[in-house]
Amino acid sequence: MSFSVDATTCQNLRESLRWEWLETDGGGGYASSTILHCHTRRYHALLAPNLPDPPGTFVLLSKYEDSLVSEEQEFFLSIHRYPGVYFPHGHQYLRGFRLDEHPSFSFAIGEVKLQKDFMLVEGRRMSLMRYELKDSPRPVTLRIKPLLAFRGFHELRREDLFLQVRTYPAPNGFKIRPYNGLPPLVVQTSVMGEFYPAPLWFRQFEYFVEAERGFDNHEDLFHPGVFELPLKPRQAVVLAAGLDEIPNPSELPDLWAAELSRRRQCRRQTAAIRVAWAPAKKALPVLAFAGRQFLVHHPNGRPGIIAGFPWFGEWTRDTLIALPGLTFCCGRNDEGRAILVALATHEANGLLPNFFGSDPEHHAYNSVDASLWFFRAIQHLLEHTGDLETIRSALWPTMLRILRRLMEGTIHDIRINGDGLLHAGNRHTQLTWMDAMVDGVPVTPRHGYAVEINALWYNALCFAEELASRFGEPLPWSRDLVSQVRDAFVRMFWLPQERRLADAVSDGKPDVSVRPNQLFAAALPHSMLDSDQQQAVLESVRSELLTPFGLRTLSPRDVSYHGRYEGGPAERDRAYHQGTVWPWLLGPYTDVLLKTAPDPALAAEELMETVQPLLDYALEGQGLGHIPEVFDGDPPHRPNGCIAQAWNTGELIRALRLCANAVSARRPARRVRSASARPRKGGRRR
Repeated sequence: MSFSVDATTCQNLRESLRWEWLETDGGGGYASSTILHCHTRRYHALLAPNLPDPPGTFVLLSKYEDSLVSEEQEFFLSIHRYPGVYFPHGHQYLRGFRLDEHPSFSFAIGEVKLQKDFMLVEGRRMSLMRYELKDSPRPVTLRIKPLLAFRGFHELRREDLFLQVRTYPAPNGFKIRPYNGLPPLVVQTSVMGEFYPAPLWFRQFEYFVEAERGFDNHEDLFHPGVFELPLKPRQAVVLAAGLDEIPNPSELPDLWAAELSRRRQCRRQTAAIRVAWAPAKKALPVLAFAGRQFLVHHPNGRPGIIAGFPWFGEWTRDTLIALPGLTFCCGRNDEGRAILVALATHEANGLLPNFFGSDPEHHAYNSVDASLWFFRAIQHLLEHTGDLETIRSALWPTMLRILRRLMEGTIHDIRINGDGLLHAGNRHTQLTWMDAMVDGVPVTPRHGYAVEINALWYNALCFAEELASRFGEPLPWSRDLVSQVRDAFVRMFWLPQERRLADAVSDGKPDVSVRPNQLFAAALPHSMLDSDQQQAVLESVRSELLTPFGLRTLSPRDVSYHGRYEGGPAERDRAYHQGTVWPWLLGPYTDVLLKTAPDPALAAEELMETVQPLLDYALEGQGLGHIPEVFDGDPPHRPNGCIAQAWNTGELIRALRLCANAVSARRPARRVRSASARPRKGGRRR
């Protein structure tokens, strides 16, 4: 992608402070800020690595306060927000921001022109800031003040007496270890300059987005000292901050060039993802390039997918839903295969972890669907690669263990009933993806029999029978189980008068809320529904849930509907699955749409017309190439949540691929206007 804004936009603080860029290091670490380098979140940082010991993500280097000194005048390039004031005002010299392979900032101070570029180095837990004096009538001095946080990325730093202020010499820089238990930080420059230790605290940085989210939003940062570096016209200097000392910092420009070359190669690879269809032609390469940022190798070497940046970790459900789009649909078959093989080793009691903790003792096995999504991801593996050997040798044993244990019954009251349907949880648990709780009480109680859980269960049973037949192996359950589950599903969930599916059946009572979860019963390769029922389910979802940015989680006609995702944590949790729009649900929606449409190509084109605002957001939105976590249910559907969500990117890639394939397969035919992909306005609340 290539994104740029001019000086007018940069100097409009109301607008520019909503644009955020993201860098990742391939190991779960990241850097992120606004296009002004003015932090608005506690998560913004220039170096937030994922550490093995202590385990977790830590904001070490928050930011730099940088300036140019010329003829005894200091011109700041930085801007910070303090209570009631922005200071200094470096944005007034910012002439533009550009994002290609990395964030780039252009400054003009009279005749002095300077470019500042930033990158994380893949696999190194190191950030690089490059300053180049493009033009100047005279030499200048670059002054840089590192500002350190040294805290967990969910936390905030306050001035304290425990910080160790002493710095130690390093080649062209310094080393500091402010707190025992965290690794030292090394800051070095590619040219010889001066570092003057000057320990002090900068107090009361203010992060207004945290205030909007109902959290504490003030922080103190530690300043260990000042770099002063001479710069001549057309000279560049690279500033490195990382965990390892570089013996010869004059090699930093080579490290910069190598990382830039690697990124350009990645850009060429994603640009090679070509489709002739216009809606996908621009968006697919951008989404595929952004999708690489979610693929990680953890410090222990395990491959995985980070659910979202900047504050999510690794959630197995998100991983398995995002994986087909991020890997197989982008030609990254080896990465997708490796993630599935690694996940298979973490099965316990028939379940895969809901999310991965810092070590196996802290993995959370509190979801019912992660192990069922495992089967769906393996179906994608087979579809894209035909790799039966990996499935049989590395995945099939785990698949059988999962099915056997679920049939026998396992933790969290997960078991099958006499008809073979899968029961999970109780009124105190949240085991599906709609898992928000407020004060320990589920916001969307879905214990008992949830519709998508049983759709995934049926699909897993059918897929297991298919594989057993291909492997020539018997299955340790009755041949009648699949048909028994199919018939029981329809009896339990189908609402003949409403012509759709119940969302869940809890304590013998059906929840008849109109939610998107019913889509999976029609979207999965093995469906319990006939074609008429599949079409009816699609129509129910289309008429009340489809928006230009994804699907609402609850119909606007429902008395429990929340149209805006805002306020403090409790208010946002109450809205999270009660109307808030989730883009990833366009994946199953597309599956059903193309499966049921009389003219799949026409339906694909009309769907893309409907969701063009989401594609535009991917290309030009405030997440700069990324799809955010959620959008409001009510127009204008404001973006919200974290700035980059893996399953949104992955499922949008997959939906674009499906639609492009449908269009390319079209036979010449008279264009007939179809209503199957066009949303109606949401109804009034009751």
